[in-house]
Amino acid sequence: MNKKLAENQAISQNEYLSLTAELMAIRKRGDEPLAFVRTYGCQQNVADSERIKGMLDKAGFSFTENVEEADFILFNTCAVREHAEDRVFGNVGALKNIKRKHPSVLIALCGCMMEQEHVAQRIHDSFPFVGLVFGTNCLHEFPKLLYNSLLYGKRQFLRGVTDENVYEGIPIKRDGNFKGFLPIMYGCDNFCSYCIVPYVRGREKSRRPEVVIEEAREMINSGYKDICLLGQNVNSYGKGLEPRPNFASLLKEIDKIEGDYWLRFMTSHPKDCTKELIDTIADSKHISHHLHLPFQCGSNKILDLMNRRYTREKYLEIIKYAKERIPDLSLTSDIIVGFPGETYEDFQETLDLIKEVEFTSLFTFIYSRRKGTPAAQMEDVATDEEKSKWFRELLKVQEEIAAKRCATMVGTVQKVLVEEKCSNKDGILNGRTTGNIIVEFAGDESLIGSFINIKITKARNWILNGEQIKE
Repeated sequence: MNKKLAENQAISQNEYLSLTAELMAIRKRGDEPLAFVRTYGCQQNVADSERIKGMLDKAGFSFTENVEEADFILFNTCAVREHAEDRVFGNVGALKNIKRKHPSVLIALCGCMMEQEHVAQRIHDSFPFVGLVFGTNCLHEFPKLLYNSLLYGKRQFLRGVTDENVYEGIPIKRDGNFKGFLPIMYGCDNFCSYCIVPYVRGREKSRRPEVVIEEAREMINSGYKDICLLGQNVNSYGKGLEPRPNFASLLKEIDKIEGDYWLRFMTSHPKDCTKELIDTIADSKHISHHLHLPFQCGSNKILDLMNRRYTREKYLEIIKYAKERIPDLSLTSDIIVGFPGETYEDFQETLDLIKEVEFTSLFTFIYSRRKGTPAAQMEDVATDEEKSKWFRELLKVQEEIAAKRCATMVGTVQKVLVEEKCSNKDGILNGRTTGNIIVEFAGDESLIGSFINIKITKARNWILNGEQIKE
């Protein structure tokens, strides 16, 4: 985007945030203004919420996990699955009593759901206590929207913005201090027939490589050990930039930064997964040996109906090359069961692919119809009972594969990033390997956030057990 536009936008943001801080010093209910932020959905939503929190922090807010004591309440919503939408409507409805008891509280909604016309209309008509609604391409406008909502007490709705610019300089308040997300692009151009994302997040636009590299350097210098690059399709990074970089070149530049860290990324689209990308992972110092490559279905007929633009054979060709170049590669994927038109024979092709690839783990979903997508108009040939039966069959097959894969790791030594205490297990910590496999072991909480070596002593279906190797 135009540098002058970006600078002017940053100045405008800061002015509104300063004015909001002055206003909240008067409006606060307690000793300090408090904000409650709840995030639904994907990692991109988490990254967006971290930027919203960064702006709220600049506006003088502290944060609370108790929605009852908040002066500002925000739900960042997800539109990918119907269940997520239902949860949001239920939880928003419950806020009515808070608004009745504390009229000064400002309730806001943002994210992908707000970019759907029927949802925004329902919020407008049925939830009059929601005072601020903004869409996915409006984060840079949040300081102005927040200030005007608080000052004038009038409802603010801003959505449907199609802006090709990428606005930098938005402050960030990250949720963690050793694991973090780094968005490299926004939007999606793929238009898979089942997916609402291109309609609610817009077309692809990439951040400039020097900006991404500098943010990665800042995170590494601040002690981040696990950095995940985000995009709806990271493999198509670079669209709209001149000269156009590609994703592999960006990874190579970040990998050059000195430090002890892992670099991850998601999500990759198989149609854009190149040998250059695989080679970059194989030859790197810091890129995790974990590839999340959603195949969704093993049937070419269904892949065509999904508009995925690759075949079963092409997918397996990529996997074969990746395994040859990176022998210890951990592979994960997404699968949709029961897509419109899918028969049991089609589903069997998915099972066969799973058995051939032997994924470490899978994210599996029964198809959820999304209003506004082409698939929503397609004829269904399987009953809900059949889809549930297929789903259980898939889980059983993957459970056996995962158990077998984990068993091969017993006796090996794995570098593990220690993440947290295990709930309900005194003295037990858990961490992850470079392949994103969970490991549980006995250890002191002071280890959280550091890399240690663990000898694997036992394997369960999805989790490894081990013991720390003392240096």
